[in-house]
Amino acid sequence: PTRRRLLDRASRSSVTLSDCGDGGYSETEPILAERRLSAEEADEEKEEEEEEVDEEEGPGSAVQNMPKESLLAMALQILLPFLLAGFGTVSAGMVLDIVQHWEAFQYITEIFILVPALLGLKGNLEMTLASRLSTAVNVGKMDSPIEKWNLIIGNLALKQVQATVVGFLAAVAAVVLGWIPEGKFQMSHAVLLCSSSVATAFIASMLQGFIMVGVIVGSKKTGINPDNVATPIAASFGDLITLAILAWISQGLYKCLDTYPYVSSLVCAFFMCLNPLWIVISSKHPASRTLLYSGWEPVITAMVISSIGGLILDKTVSDPNLAGIVVYTPVINGIGGNLVAIQASRFSTHLHFHCAPGEVPDEAKGCYYPCRTFWGKGANHRSAQVLLLLVIPGHLIFLYTIHLMKSGHTTLTPIFMSVYLAAAMLQVFLLLCIADWMVHSMWRSGKDPDSFSIPYLTALGDLLGTALLALSFHFLWVIGDQDSDVGD
Repeated sequence: PTRRRLLDRASRSSVTLSDCGDGGYSETEPILAERRLSAEEADEEKEEEEEEVDEEEGPGSAVQNMPKESLLAMALQILLPFLLAGFGTVSAGMVLDIVQHWEAFQYITEIFILVPALLGLKGNLEMTLASRLSTAVNVGKMDSPIEKWNLIIGNLALKQVQATVVGFLAAVAAVVLGWIPEGKFQMSHAVLLCSSSVATAFIASMLQGFIMVGVIVGSKKTGINPDNVATPIAASFGDLITLAILAWISQGLYKCLDTYPYVSSLVCAFFMCLNPLWIVISSKHPASRTLLYSGWEPVITAMVISSIGGLILDKTVSDPNLAGIVVYTPVINGIGGNLVAIQASRFSTHLHFHCAPGEVPDEAKGCYYPCRTFWGKGANHRSAQVLLLLVIPGHLIFLYTIHLMKSGHTTLTPIFMSVYLAAAMLQVFLLLCIADWMVHSMWRSGKDPDSFSIPYLTALGDLLGTALLALSFHFLWVIGDQDSDVGD
């Protein structure tokens, strides 16, 4: 009964935040019941809290809101999806390595600016959906079939709206970042960028959304904690699907540019015209209605951050001496984003279980310091250690996979591997620290970390990964590790 009361409190207290401020809905409402506490319920909750305090003080009684998971079980649950996601990013790197020589990528190099922004959509949308639904499963909000499908349909429709709008804005960002500094602008190329970006975002988001729902529902039925598996599986084929669709559509539209110049405009208009339909569907479901109005800030900000990473990639690829960076970019970005998304999802579920919105655990109070993330008590400290320990063996496996597939243009010398692994470790260490600080700060301010933190974190993963990788390649070139295959 204690656990049932705690679950009831978690679902009710998450909604009480909507009474704050100017009376708007709480950011935590999309995964929780849409109702307020009455005075009677508030009294009942107070009595329950007093009963729990008495029970906790009794001998041998421990608060156990969430099922305990052993270190081995957690590591094994994380490892398989992590490797699967890693091989997905390796495949994406190989695809990017091939398509960089296609006509569309050669003559419209601004497509490279789109790459991190569109790959980042999996962090903005797929991983956010996975984290929201994982939390919903863990707090018991998907036990009722009607509630479950309302939640799923509303969130999928919302995701299509966000994908279309962000795809369009990513193209606008690519135009601004790519052409304005150089003073060159070509309308046909700008329209091609917009149509490629919108079509890729829409199709990839729909395919990945269906995969994601299947994973969450399957995890629930098999008893696996979806926090450990959903976000990396969301990423496993996401990069590959998105890159393949982007390359295919942009190359096809580029070939139509001279003979049928209006095709690009029609493609863009078609996908934009579907938006009202998705808006109507998502607004009918309470689960997604709130986010339809309030969920844009992290998604658009994350797209801008990823686009800056894309600009770094575009400028680095333009230097023939550093062209070898292309195959490694999706790998380092993807793995960093996957690992930090697992941690953010676990933090969020923990907060939904143990704390009312606006309140954080004792260990998260006061000034932030990095040791707090990795040392201390509790499952989330252990998971941070496990995730950091996966970085080097994971990257070694993926580096050798690229080497065996003869895809990279860079010899795996000891100095190259040392510099690359140092960059990867630094990226994940910084991301895990930022995740700890960001998730607790958002919860303290009444925002749902499931919807707000993962877009920022995966975008920062893209920016940090691309920047550190570019610095690594510049460093290797300067110190003399510049045999002919550092370039192309």
